[in-house]
Amino acid sequence: MRENELVNKKEWEKYIDNIRKEIEETKEKKTEEQLKEQLKKDIIEAIEKRTNKMDETEKFAVLFSGGVDSSLIALICKQLKKEFNCYCIGFRTGEMEEAKDLIVARQIAKELSLNYFEKELGIEEAERIIKEVIKIMQKPDKVDIQYVVNVGVASVILACIELSQKHGKDKLFFSGLGSEEIFAGYLRHEEADNVHEECWKGLRQMRGRDIIRDFAVSNNFGVKIVTPFLDRNVIKTAMKIHVSRKINKENKKIILREIAEELGLKHEFAWRKKLGAQYGSKSIKLIDQLTRKKGFRFKKEYLASLL
Repeated sequence: MRENELVNKKEWEKYIDNIRKEIEETKEKKTEEQLKEQLKKDIIEAIEKRTNKMDETEKFAVLFSGGVDSSLIALICKQLKKEFNCYCIGFRTGEMEEAKDLIVARQIAKELSLNYFEKELGIEEAERIIKEVIKIMQKPDKVDIQYVVNVGVASVILACIELSQKHGKDKLFFSGLGSEEIFAGYLRHEEADNVHEECWKGLRQMRGRDIIRDFAVSNNFGVKIVTPFLDRNVIKTAMKIHVSRKINKENKKIILREIAEELGLKHEFAWRKKLGAQYGSKSIKLIDQLTRKKGFRFKKEYLASLL
């Protein structure tokens, strides 16, 4: 799979299906502990090879939210002695409380001595970013709840890239995209009759739901987003691991949290229960406020008016 290129739907699905086929045809048997060690090695290598491919003059960054995915990426980059920046965005207006992502990201950045930048956006700047996102993103067939989510997530990514232009002028951004699918991090995994089938289904659908969105934003700025959790070896090992090592009634992404803690992330950060970017940053709250301010009942009606 050619990272940083927007492959077509058929090619993406073939990429995922071929990994599944390799797993089903393999005769190699490993214990859960061996798979865990292999996964740890695969994640580190996936991150290292993406930084090694860069020109020495290029700078890179982590889209940092204080969740286990971005925190683990930052931790590994730090342990690999790489020079990089971390960016975190929060949205707030009126009497609203500070975004949880900002609070926790700040704490982790201090703990790991990261080169960290943050910005909090009010309603006027949020409106500008939302309009820019809608202009950049592919026009939807219909404005539904998924489109609302995509605008909320894309607003965070766009704001991070804009923040980078004022500080690091980074050309490559690490994203935790894919982690939720391979480690069963969504509510739908918790509710699924067959968790791994839901994981495979989600992986196949990622192009239309997530990858196109992120590519559109990054391409607009002439930067690249890389996704180590969608590395072939990482997916292959992760999808061999039993679902009981990924999700239970108390936690999701269990094995990833264990790996993060073993590599040195504090327990409280490794096991933080985090919401999606649109909730942790409160971008969805600002969309809701703008919806009411503009006289609409529903967020999708407001966003449709901007198309």
